Parts: sequence; structure tokens; C-alpha cells
Amino acid sequence: MKTLTVDLADRSYPIFIGESLISNPELFTPYINGKQVMIVSNTTVAPLYLDQLKSSLSQYDVDEVILPDGEEYKNLDTLNLIFDALLSKRHNRTTTLIALGGGVIGDMTGFAASCYQRGVDFIQVPTTLLSQVDSSVGGKTAVNHPMGKNMIGAFYQPKAVIADISVLKTLPQRELSAGIAEVVKYGLICNTSFYSWLNVNMETLAAYDVDALATAVELSCLDKAAVVAQDEREGGIRAILNLGHTFGHAIETNQGYGVWLHGEAVAAGMVMAADLSWRLGNISQQEVHDLQGLLKRAQLPCVPPAEMSNSDFIDLMQVDKKVLDGKLRLVLLTSIGEAVVTSDFAVETLNKTLSAGEQLGY
Repeated sequence: MKTLTVDLADRSYPIFIGESLISNPELFTPYINGKQVMIVSNTTVAPLYLDQLKSSLSQYDVDEVILPDGEEYKNLDTLNLIFDALLSKRHNRTTTLIALGGGVIGDMTGFAASCYQRGVDFIQVPTTLLSQVDSSVGGKTAVNHPMGKNMIGAFYQPKAVIADISVLKTLPQRELSAGIAEVVKYGLICNTSFYSWLNVNMETLAAYDVDALATAVELSCLDKAAVVAQDEREGGIRAILNLGHTFGHAIETNQGYGVWLHGEAVAAGMVMAADLSWRLGNISQQEVHDLQGLLKRAQLPCVPPAEMSNSDFIDLMQVDKKVLDGKLRLVLLTSIGEAVVTSDFAVETLNKTLSAGEQLGY
């Protein structure tokens, strides 16, 4: 087992990475203060791992709420089901919420924890690759709105993140690939050696190799923890973690939440960001080609939906949280391994990237 730390002074917390961690009660007890625990999971994950987790929590009064599975349910109506369960079971301010699931469950559980009785503790137990390498770390919690993804939420840190590599073996291939998109992101924005490692090990990673998965989760979490420690509330450098996300969120909102998985939309968005970075003279066209090749090896899409127009993208991107004083800002590459948040690009150049469509597949 590896233990990393998200260094946020008195709100610092550990990330545990290893196999069969859900079955280890000793990992949970230091982060549960009261007797009450509410496990939040979904209809896909609960049948697989809920009983296993409850066995590790046998000394507590454990309740659970099982939510429908899917990005389309990441909304205020579903969030209210968590509050209904907490209130009906009379959970008090010493309760601890545990998120057992992927990014949707983690985001909603964290947001519920930030609101219930003005804030209670929660623990992240991410069960997808995407949530283990990204959404479970850093304290971003939110739900979607029909007009924009993750527009209603709070920064609220967990007490611990318990990333059990063993659970990834039950992930469908499409979900595993979606997680790999976020892994690739770290190589692009801040870690060239990791990017090189991915180029060598992509097939092994995509084939569910436990050692490769553990390495990918560890290196991704190290990179994210370092960025979050510098900028918890995304006032500066943390925004680079959103490479490809402004394009990707537009795809998700346009297509309907859940039609494109988040990681799939981010993959296409990263190619678009790389394409714009090339048009601005920051990286070479060959480096854009190389990124596409890497994503294709992970069975990820490299182009946006053909039916999305430039105006579709622009309208939806203007709702993005990085828009400042009405001006669109994007995360772009200054080189492979370095990124910047900028509005320093001409609309005409952005339109060339948006118009490239299938041409982005070269």
C-alpha cells in the first residue's frame, strides 16, 4: 500500500492506494469520529462492494442510500435523496458520509456532506479509474444543471481517500478508457516523464494490469495533490487540471449528460486544446498526432461529435467557470508537460480548431 498526502495544513488528508483496501477496517476508523455512518452508492457498485465495505464498518451504526447510476442523475433532485436518507435516519453532526462509487457518487456525496447541518465529515472510496486519479482528490464537489456541468457545488475536502485498485477489475472497458483520459492529462500538463511512461505502457494499462494501474493512480494523485496544495480553490495554477475540460463539458452538455462519458469528452477536448496550441505555435503538429495516437491506443475518441457546430461550442463554453469578465479562457499547452490558462488567442484561430471536425483525426 502507498500513502500520499494532500497538504492543506490543518485540513490535510491521506490518499491510500493499494489492493483489497475496502476490507481493511483500520483504514477507516481514524477518520470516523461518531457512531453514525451513511454510505452513498449506486445501483451498479452497491451489489458488488457494499457488503464488503459494511463488514469493515461493523462497529458503527451504518445506513446506506443507493442512487441511480449515471451522469444524467447528477442533479439536485438526486442530491435530495441523500438528505432524505440522512434526515429519515436522524443522522447528527457527528455522522460520516462515505462515497462508494465513481465520480458522480463522489461529487454528490461531498456536496451533500458540505451542506448537511452546515458540514459533516466524508470519506472518498472511489471505484473507477477516473475517480481514483482525479475527482476523489482535491475537494471539488458539485451537481450538474441543464445549462452547465458542475455549476452548483462547493470546495469541500474529504477526511481520506481510499483507492482500492482491486475494484478496477470489474470496470467495463469503456469506463477504464475514460479514466485513462484523465491519466494522460497529467503527463500533458506537468509531467513529461509520466507522459513517456504512458507511451510505453498504454496497452498494459488498458489491459487492466494491476501494477500498471497502481503506478498510474499513484503518479496521477501525486501530481494532483501537488497542484491542489498550491491552489485549493482554483484561483490560479489549479485551473491547468482542466485541460480539455472546457471543450469536453460543452460536448457533454450538448449531447446530454451520460451519452459521452466524461473521460471520452475530455479526450476529444484535449485533442482540440492541443490543436489550438499548435495553431498558436506552442507545440508541433507531430505532437498533436502523437497525442491522438496515444488516445486511440486507449480506445478513446479524438474528435468531437460531427453535429456540433462552432456556435454550439461557443455558446456552451461561455458558461464555463473559467470565463472571467465575459472573456473565455482556456487551458492550453505551452509545451508537452507544461500548460497555462489563457485568453490570449484570436477568435478566428479558435474557430479554425472548432471547424476542423473530422480533420482533427488527420
